[in-house]
Amino acid sequence: MSRSAPLLRTKRELRALVGGWRTRGLSIGFVPTMGALHAGHAALIRRAASECARVVVSVFVNPLQFGPGEDYGRYPRALAADRKLCAAAGAAAVYAPSAGEMYPEGFRTHVEVEGLSQLYCGAYRPGHFRGVATVVLKLFNQVRPDRAYFGEKDFQQVALLERMALDLDVPCRIVRVPTVREADGLAMSSRNAYLSPEERAAAPTLRAALAAGAAAARRPAATPASVTAAVRRALAHGPLKLQYAAVADARTLEPARDLRGPRRLLVAAHLGRTRLIDNLALGRVG
Repeated sequence: MSRSAPLLRTKRELRALVGGWRTRGLSIGFVPTMGALHAGHAALIRRAASECARVVVSVFVNPLQFGPGEDYGRYPRALAADRKLCAAAGAAAVYAPSAGEMYPEGFRTHVEVEGLSQLYCGAYRPGHFRGVATVVLKLFNQVRPDRAYFGEKDFQQVALLERMALDLDVPCRIVRVPTVREADGLAMSSRNAYLSPEERAAAPTLRAALAAGAAAARRPAATPASVTAAVRRALAHGPLKLQYAAVADARTLEPARDLRGPRRLLVAAHLGRTRLIDNLALGRVG
């Protein structure tokens, strides 16, 4: 039988464990998640375990980052399976606080990364990134990690958290880990569980649309507009309904005016009731 990683429910339990590690001079890696873990999360944990003496994984479905009508209530929750995956990947502990533990009565302080929070996904999910920044800063203060690991599938989120850590002098290095994909190219996501068999068969079209955008970027006189137009054409007659396609400066996340320098193609689309996001590096073009 697979063992499970030790489960911590309160800040007090977490601080006692982490404090003991600190006393022994052990480095600490941290992987924040909302649970329903998959191979992409396992890759983050393995990377953390290869670079740090101890790894904490948080499992917390954060109510602050869900808007009205979004899927907070139905977001998949599978703590027992999550603990086994964490242990198998090398985690030393799983921290799964309640909403009341994270946001006690009277809580009223939030963190906002101005500008970056309103771009791309933020334009369609008001308040989402405020919720993300708030919970991650709280988790950083609770775990006090040396390094924290995030997947590049959520490219905007990682860039925003890097900005937050820099601006607020957070003593934690944020480590980006490449997106883990299914064999057919679909980016792994906990929300993929929502897809019907027919939707799952169609979902890799999003990755194909990114590839079409990358191909357009390699053409002479290509522009961000011609790249996003190629993405729109690739999805025009299929079941995925494009929400946005954008080319961003990969370093600043600002909308790109040209294709000179590192660029990132970002997309979001709906497939039935499920919202999918993905991105692709365009590299140095032109």
